[in-house]
Amino acid sequence: MNKTELIEHLASKHELTKAESGRIIETLLDAVVTTVKKGGVVSIPGFGSFKQHARAARTGVNPSTGDKIKIAAAKLPKFTPGAGFKAAVDPKAAARKAAKAADAKPAAKPAKKAAKK
Repeated sequence: MNKTELIEHLASKHELTKAESGRIIETLLDAVVTTVKKGGVVSIPGFGSFKQHARAARTGVNPSTGDKIKIAAAKLPKFTPGAGFKAAVDPKAAARKAAKAADAKPAAKPAKKAAKK
């Protein structure tokens, strides 16, 4: 699905014009880009989070000559999918993760008895 198809889907789903849908999508994307650019995090529960990731400067190798080169530090956008999004894409993996978490969870401790006076 590309941006145009997303706009058409939003318009048909919510009885909006394509122009209104386009403005909504543009506003959403602009808010995400602006926030991440400033170093903030955009978190959408169940979907995921967008944040800025800093990559440190490092030394690389030119594959054709074998010379060492310096690679500058960089700031990159990073998306981390949420549990709901992961479960929607791969339900079997989500079920395995839930089963593993249930097995690893220790048994509940019995409640403490009230102190006698």
